[in-house]
Formats: sequence, structure tokens, C-alpha cells
Amino acid sequence: MCKIALQLWTLNNMAEKDFLGTLRRVADLGYEGVEFAGFFEAPAMAVKKMMEEKKLTAAGSHVPLSEFAPDRIESVFRYHEQIGNRLLVVPWLPQGMRTTADDFKRLAETFNQLGQQCKEAGFMFAYHNHDFEFQKFGGLTGFDILFTETDPQLVKMELDIYWAEYSGFNAVQLMKKYRDSLIALHLKDMKRVNGKAVSTEVGAGSLDIPAIVALANEWNLSWLIVEQEEFDYDPMRSVHQSLAYLQGKLK
Repeated sequence: MCKIALQLWTLNNMAEKDFLGTLRRVADLGYEGVEFAGFFEAPAMAVKKMMEEKKLTAAGSHVPLSEFAPDRIESVFRYHEQIGNRLLVVPWLPQGMRTTADDFKRLAETFNQLGQQCKEAGFMFAYHNHDFEFQKFGGLTGFDILFTETDPQLVKMELDIYWAEYSGFNAVQLMKKYRDSLIALHLKDMKRVNGKAVSTEVGAGSLDIPAIVALANEWNLSWLIVEQEEFDYDPMRSVHQSLAYLQGKLK
């Protein structure tokens, strides 16, 4: 059965003020894991201690591409090794690196190299999409180029279903097409406010979350990771609501 984690960017303002306290509160809600989006200078051993105390598992960590530079990557490895995280996820690409098909081909080559480096150090490398990867270059999207030209044993996909659907692509179809690469899902639902798509609590929007979760559970996917960026009320209430919905679907 899939496990449920929270992407901590959802509570970024809270985490910036009290990172360790935010970990505690997320665990107390019932989340099994967290995916990091920065550590706000918290020492690795303090993070590890809190996670052990609250029985939280590291579901991954978003690491900017710049942190994989030769003079930084070893410190990234050391920190994540100390906290028990083995999945390193590039969450974003600078605009200048993603404007042509050739850009995405070069990125695929770079990702294969980084994936190999991570594997040799005992880590898994992955990429998290937004919407810009679905721009078409001829008959292919940047997303297609990335995941057809990378080795699925070295470069994994953390599929953000919201951004895929926002861009006009069916999340279930993408999951099936790239099953060998898929390692985790970012789950946030979609609603429309004054004609604009915004994220909302999982199960409270228009996306076919039951079909997505059912397929992920059938495949025993490692993590369903809740994320949300717009809120109508207290974010802690929102993430609790999303968790309760997913727990119901996984029974």
C-alpha cells in the first residue's frame, strides 16, 4: 500500500519560522513521511532526532539543480545521508535551460550523469515537473524528451498530477506511459476560481483522484505526496483534510 507524505513547501511560511516544530505538527496529524523543500539551516542531526522521535520517514527532498554542482554535491550527499533521505529531486529548471528541444535533450544527458553519480553514492535522482515541460517541440513535449532520453534506472519521475492536468494531459495516461520511471506522485486537486485554475485540498476539486490513487496503490508506488499552494483557510486544516481523504481511499 502507498504511504502518504507531505511536501513541506505547503507549509513553507510555518517551516521558515519553526522548522522542527512544523515536522512535529505534521507527524501529529498522522502523516507517515515528509518531503523536504529546504531546511532553514536546521542541523542534520536535529532533523534526524525529530524524525526518529515522531516516527517520520523521509519521502524525498527537493534539491535545486545548482546544488548538484561539483563543489556542492558532496555536502548535499552528507546532509541527506545523516537525515536518512535517499531520494533527491530537482524541482525546477531556470528558463534559459528549457526553451528548445535541444535544451531538453541536453538536460536528459545531464540528468543521466547526475543519476549515475547519485546511484554510486547510494541515492536516487528524480525530477519534478511543473507546466512548462509540456510545451511541444514538433510532436514531442519537453516532458517526453526528458523521460524518453533518460535511463529509468537512473532518473526517476515525481509526477505532479496538478500541473500535468493543468497543461491538458491525463495523469493516469502519463503514469502508464512512464511507469518504469515513476517513483512518486505529487497530489493536489484543482478547482476554478473566477475562471482560473487553483490548487485545493485533495478530493475537493475536479481531478480524478480516485483513479490516480487506485493505480498508484495497485502498483505499490512508494509515496503519495500531498502538496497545496492556494488556501481558503488555515493550511494545517487543509493538509489534514487531504490526509483524511487519502486515508479513506487507501482503506
